Amino acid sequence: MSELHRITFDPELCGGRPCIRGMPMRVTDILDLLAAGASRDEILEDYPYLEMEDITAALQFAARRADHPVMHVA
Repeated sequence: MSELHRITFDPELCGGRPCIRGMPMRVTDILDLLAAGASRDEILEDYPYLEMEDITAALQFAARRADHPVMHVA
């Protein structure tokens, strides 16, 4: 099941970058933590306002963004 409904965009929050549930926690913040080796449990312990589904949403969002084709214009 998709958790993408948890990703929000608000020009008044984090410069309009994709965030989690209208909070000042950007998708890239979660992805950076995971890339640095933090486990989901560690992230949830350090950021108790997050939920497991928020991490899933960030990963789903990144996966969809990474799958977009690139058009080369000559």
